[in-house]
Amino acid sequence: MPSAAPPIVLTFGLSDPTGGFGIQADLLTLASMGCHGVSVLTGYTVRDSANCDEVTGLDPEVVATQARMLLEDMPIAAFKVGAATRAEVVSAIAEVVADYDDIPLILAPDFTVDDEHVLAADDLRESIADLLAPQTTLLVADQTTLAALAQPDGDADAPGLDAAIAHLLSQGAEYILSIQTGTHRLVNTLFGEEGQLRQDMWDRPPHRLMGTTDTLGAAIAALLANGQEPAEAAREAQEYLYQATLHAFRPGMGAYLLDRFFWAHDDENEEVRVEGAAAVPRYRQPPH
Repeated sequence: MPSAAPPIVLTFGLSDPTGGFGIQADLLTLASMGCHGVSVLTGYTVRDSANCDEVTGLDPEVVATQARMLLEDMPIAAFKVGAATRAEVVSAIAEVVADYDDIPLILAPDFTVDDEHVLAADDLRESIADLLAPQTTLLVADQTTLAALAQPDGDADAPGLDAAIAHLLSQGAEYILSIQTGTHRLVNTLFGEEGQLRQDMWDRPPHRLMGTTDTLGAAIAALLANGQEPAEAAREAQEYLYQATLHAFRPGMGAYLLDRFFWAHDDENEEVRVEGAAAVPRYRQPPH
C-alpha cells in the first residue's frame, strides 16, 4: 500500500538560483520538517550569493492559475507567502487564499531583495498591508517592515513598534512575530490580541546570512501544517532556525547559507543551550 502523504504546504515567492532564500529555501525547509512543499513563483532573480542583479515578476494571472490548479488537486495544509514584485501579484494571491480562509497563512514579506528597491514600492506595501496582512495567521517581519506595513504610503512618520503591531493586529492579523536585531542578540517577540505572548533571545551569528526570514516563515508553516498551535510553532521554528544558523556554510564568495538539514549529520550529538529555550540536540531528527 502507498504511504500516507505528508502535510502539503503551498509557498509563494521568488526563485533564487543559489537556494539561499525564496522558493528554493522554503522547499528545503519544508522537506526538512516533514512536509511536502508545492510552490508558485511570483518572479525570479538573477543573482549569486553576493549580489542580486535583476528581479523579474511574473504575470498575476499566471500566479493565480498555478495556485488554483494546485489547490484543486491537493489538500493544502498551510500557505506561506514571501516576496512578490508587484501589487497586482499580491492582489492575485490574496484573492486565491481568501477562498481558503480555513487554511493557516504565514506571511513573511521581503522588501530588500533588489538593489534598486523595486520591492519596496509604495503600491506593493499597500497591497500587502490591505489585502494579505488582514488574512494572516502569523506575520513574520523585522521592525522596519512592520512599520512599513502599518504606514505603507510613506506620507507620515513611521509609527513606533507598539503602534505598528497594534494597527496590524486590529486589521486582522492573528499573530505577529517581531524580529529585532541587536549588537549581540536577536530578540524575537510574539504578539497576539492579548498582547505579548513570548520573547526569545538568540546569539547573533558573526557572518551575513541569506534567507533567515523565509526559513523561519516556512518552518512555522510546516509546524502549523503538522497541527501545532501558532505560539508553539513560533517557538519551535526559532529553535530550528537557530540550529540551521549554527551550521551555516559559505559555498561561494558572498553570504553564508543555512544548513536546513543539520539534523541529518551524525558525526556528533552535542546539546545547544540558548537563552529562552530548552537544551536541544545539535543534530536531531526533524521535528515531525
